[in-house]
Amino acid sequence: MKMHESLTTDLLCEAVKSEMFGLENPGFCITCGLEHDSCEPDARNYSCEECGTPTVFGAAELLLYL
Repeated sequence: MKMHESLTTDLLCEAVKSEMFGLENPGFCITCGLEHDSCEPDARNYSCEECGTPTVFGAAELLLYL
């Protein structure tokens, strides 16, 4: 899976930590890199509000692909 260059391992690890120890549920668009709020950890192919593509994934889901 090809991901936007802004989606680094460090960024995704921090996002997953915020899910585990906080109240955030971040997700990311792999096409444009936009961060989305209120995204389930196992989300796949949600629609991006910025670029309109169905390429938003939960942070934990993306971390599995790295």
